[in-house]
Amino acid sequence: MAKLVINENHELGHINPEIYGHFSEHLGRCIYEGLYVGENSDIPNTNGMRNDVVEALKEMKIPVLRWPGGCFADEYHWKDGIGPKENRKKMINTHWGGVTEDNSFGTHEYFELCRQLGCKTYINGNVGSGSVREMSEWIEYMTFSGVSPMAELRKKNGHEEPWKVDYFGVGNENWGCGGNMTPSYYGDLYRRYQTYVRNYHQDHPIKKICCGANVDDYHWTKGVLNQTFDHTPENFHGFMDGLSLHYYVHPNGWEHKGSATDFDVDTYYKTLVKAEYIEDLIKGHGTIMDEYDPEKKVGMIVDEWGCWFDVEPGTNPGFLYQQNTMRDALVAGVSLNIFNKHCDRVKMANIAQMVNVLQSVILTEGKKMVLTPTYHVFKMYRNHQDATLVDSHLEGTKVVGTEDNQVENLQESVSVAKDGTKTITISHLDLESSASVEVQFADMKPSTLEATILTEAMGSYNDFDDPDKVKEVAFTDYKITDKGFSCTLPPCSVVLFKVR
Repeated sequence: MAKLVINENHELGHINPEIYGHFSEHLGRCIYEGLYVGENSDIPNTNGMRNDVVEALKEMKIPVLRWPGGCFADEYHWKDGIGPKENRKKMINTHWGGVTEDNSFGTHEYFELCRQLGCKTYINGNVGSGSVREMSEWIEYMTFSGVSPMAELRKKNGHEEPWKVDYFGVGNENWGCGGNMTPSYYGDLYRRYQTYVRNYHQDHPIKKICCGANVDDYHWTKGVLNQTFDHTPENFHGFMDGLSLHYYVHPNGWEHKGSATDFDVDTYYKTLVKAEYIEDLIKGHGTIMDEYDPEKKVGMIVDEWGCWFDVEPGTNPGFLYQQNTMRDALVAGVSLNIFNKHCDRVKMANIAQMVNVLQSVILTEGKKMVLTPTYHVFKMYRNHQDATLVDSHLEGTKVVGTEDNQVENLQESVSVAKDGTKTITISHLDLESSASVEVQFADMKPSTLEATILTEAMGSYNDFDDPDKVKEVAFTDYKITDKGFSCTLPPCSVVLFKVR
């Protein structure tokens, strides 16, 4: 029997709600059809936003939403997306499918969506093909409350009061689709552009995000931090509040990623091995960040992560639409536990992308909507948001998998909410055997326990004909003991315990 040892008195850090963040890009059917259908659609909506999708995301407790990209951000010119929709400039979405972007979803629509969701805002600015003036004027348009050309333009377009920008990204993937820059060149540009991201409201300053590395490109992290921290007062911490990191799991490599639904046991374990690699990346980039920022004033922002498989057969290759199985649920469970355990450095993470693209939490087809297995994991884990991570570790686990791809069968994280509730999330990766687990607290003797589970065969998924094949259900196979509780977890499962 494995043992989960919890010292609920040993606090290790605060789990930022933003670790459970999401990403919406002008890509495929993420924005259009997925989130926004327009005021005149026969799909029930409020100011153009789908009511069913908004309600599901609120139930999941979405904390922050990144927009408009992604690669799209570095060719997005915000003035094309304001004013009367019939006058908005159309453009070619060169990155994603070569389709016409009519800019009917722009700045005003984004803030309306976030208002309905009740989440924080994270806007990604254009460094690759935009000017300093363009970025500066966007900030003025969104956040300035006095008399100025951009504030007057915002009022003319129907919004009297300024909005609140919580996070602003200065460029995206500037080592690649955002301009193919070198780290030192981008570092200089970052210093210049961020200067004009003005904080017009000192009571809620904009947190600035610097473009970080792709996967294990430690050369980029070192080069950018060297440039931004050079000849800079220590209390400016490189002029940034966050440094991004992008990492996608594609089991068979970049060229032939593999099917989202048709995969064998070896590919299942290979996917989980690659999912767990995110912990090595956090440690690797974190070690470099520690050299420049030992007090951890700069957060690691994993603002693109998740599974990336071959596109669904028969769909537009540029739209990156893929299904979502129990394998995705395990990847989500493992990744979120890792982010929790590194909450001293990881301050935000945004899974890509929220609706109808990569590891989405929601899929739509006309009026229909499906919640994916990944959605259920985010909903189960929402109790970790704004909680305190406490010390925990597993003993007596076993190695499972195939000859080439092996993982520990169990993986977990534990937090304490402000009302004292202990939240335990366990991912059970083994496909063959159940796992008996004894959970032991340092001092606490549980009086009540609630549990839910997500479990099915590794390739199971929800679709529009069978939307509830994989869903969160009550879990009762546990017994409260003097020091905690014991339980038996079925294969291929994600389990939530709430203990008081």
